[in-house]
Amino acid sequence: MATDTVLALLLGYLLGSIPFGLVLTRLTGRGDIRAIGSGNIGATNVLRTGSKGLAAATLVLDALKGTAAVWIAQRYLAGHEVAAAGAAMIGHLYPVWLRFKGGKGVATYLGVLIALYPFGAVMYAVMWIAFIWATRMSSAGGLVAALVAPIAAAFQDRWDLLPLLAGLTLLVWWKHRENIVRIRAGTEPRVGATKA
Repeated sequence: MATDTVLALLLGYLLGSIPFGLVLTRLTGRGDIRAIGSGNIGATNVLRTGSKGLAAATLVLDALKGTAAVWIAQRYLAGHEVAAAGAAMIGHLYPVWLRFKGGKGVATYLGVLIALYPFGAVMYAVMWIAFIWATRMSSAGGLVAALVAPIAAAFQDRWDLLPLLAGLTLLVWWKHRENIVRIRAGTEPRVGATKA
C-alpha cells in the first residue's frame, strides 16, 4: 500500500508538472511565456501572445494532465486516485523543472474534477465561464469556480472528496493572491482588453 501511494504521488506530480504553456509557446517560436505578460505559464497568459489557438490548447492540455493522473491511478493504483489528483495539482503549481514556479491551477483543477467528481466539474466549468463572461476577468472566474467545487461536494455529501477539494481550493486562492489584491483595487486586467 505504501508503495502504491508513492507511485500515485509520483505519477500525479510528474504529469502535473509538464509545463504545456511553456512547451507550446517555445515550439511555435513565440519565445518564453515567462517573459510575456504576467510571466505565468497558464492559458490566460498564453492568450497574451495573440494566439487563441495556443491558449485553448494550453487550457485543454493542462486540464487533461489532471484527468490523466486520476484515470491512470484508477486503472493501475486503485484506491490512490485522491493522492494522484492532489499531486497533479502540486506538480502544476510547483514544477521542479521550473524552479517550482508554475501555473495557478484552474485548468488542472477542472481536469481532476472531470475524473473524480463529474458533477463538480460541470458546476466548476459553468461558474468559471459565467464569471469570466460577467467580469471579463479570468482570475475572478477561476476563484469563484474553485470555491464551487468543495461547496458542491458538501451539499452532495461527498465527504470523501471534501478534504482534497478544500485543499485544492485553498491552493488556487493562494496562487491568486496578487490577483485578489488587484481585483479589490480595480486594477486587474480584463480578458481581451490589452495585449502584452
